[in-house]
Amino acid sequence: MAESGTRTVDRALALLGAVCDSGSLSLAEAARETGLSASTALRLLRTLEASGFVRKEDDAGYRPGMRIVQLGAQALSHESLVSLAAEPLRRLVAMTGESAYLSVPAAGGTAQEHSIYIAVEEGTHSVRHASWVGRSIPLEGTAVGTVLRGGTPEAGYVVVDRGVEKDVTAIAAPVTVGTAGDERVVAALSVVVPTYRITEEITASIGARVALEAAHLLTTEQTPASAADAATKERTT
Repeated sequence: MAESGTRTVDRALALLGAVCDSGSLSLAEAARETGLSASTALRLLRTLEASGFVRKEDDAGYRPGMRIVQLGAQALSHESLVSLAAEPLRRLVAMTGESAYLSVPAAGGTAQEHSIYIAVEEGTHSVRHASWVGRSIPLEGTAVGTVLRGGTPEAGYVVVDRGVEKDVTAIAAPVTVGTAGDERVVAALSVVVPTYRITEEITASIGARVALEAAHLLTTEQTPASAADAATKERTT
């Protein structure tokens, strides 16, 4: 690559990094943070915006775009949170037959507008909900969004019927870090069920199981199901 092309890439990446680090930057702030002229910063930001890596807000600020969020989510597929969630997701599918998901807030904060699926375990029913790693889900009016915004009721889980998609019901619970009374929601576990086969009893059963798995995901304490799995493996070895 020619030196001028390399310099352009370096400048664009510097701008992208500045926007991601700050969450939102005006044109003047972006130029100042990167040491670029306003005209150069504007030209590069427009290129990044056209590619979906940044988005321009009504207040003229630039924020991380959905493309960078999706790439980050795909990279996270091999990180510790996803690894820790693998067994809980498989257990949820084994116990319910429904598709299970792990979600985190987009762009690193619950104040954003979307969450992202970073792990998916597809259900076993012939008719089941299907989605993919990197898919964005609105926070507003969804079970996952309510959980990530700290709106989980005392029952420990949130149920939303026909939130993002018609004919499905989502049941979600928070994954938290910190001690009791000082907990922070970092992710959400959810199960999505075709509404035609959901009942109050099924909702309560799935909700309790999702809440239990979510509560234990970042702890060393085993859930009853994981302890039973371990005991079964020990007996068969």
